Amino acid sequence: MSAPLPLIIVSGPSGSGKSTVIDRVLAQGDLPLHLSVSATTRPARAGERDGVHYHFWQEARFEAQIQAGAFLEWAQVHGFYYGTLRREVEPYRRQGRLVILDIDVQGAAQVRKRCADVVAVFLKSPSLAVDERRLRDRGTEDEASIQRRLAAAQRELASAGEYDYQIVNDDLEQTIKQFRAILKRYLKRDSNAG
Repeated sequence: MSAPLPLIIVSGPSGSGKSTVIDRVLAQGDLPLHLSVSATTRPARAGERDGVHYHFWQEARFEAQIQAGAFLEWAQVHGFYYGTLRREVEPYRRQGRLVILDIDVQGAAQVRKRCADVVAVFLKSPSLAVDERRLRDRGTEDEASIQRRLAAAQRELASAGEYDYQIVNDDLEQTIKQFRAILKRYLKRDSNAG
């Protein structure tokens, strides 16, 4: 049996387009992929569904699962817990799928320490001004939250050099092509190994 495919980490500031790019690649349906659904204590936004976009948990449940060792990684971000559940990763890797983790730079650093085979992709918009416009266009954040996310974006951008790949999302179709090319490179590597 061949070794599991690497974990694919995707990080980037709020407004960089991570969810859009990942969703579009998954929707194409032609690659053996699984998006790990993170757990969070933040409230669901309009249109988000429990178990699809996130596992929306109360803080007590999240903290109990930390103690139980249920997380591959977890962090507090923007005042809420976020974490990657092992059950969202390990079974899918055993099935021969590339598992995508949409996680922040703190979580990415934890995963790189715990897992030997990781491919990290940092997605960023052309500028912080573009991030700000995208955040405002969402209409889901109040001004204080937007300012927190922009401050976090500046910190996250400082970590971009720690990633294997950086993609500037200034053209969505081109960004999707670049991301797919990275994924295919690792799928191809696995098929050549067998």
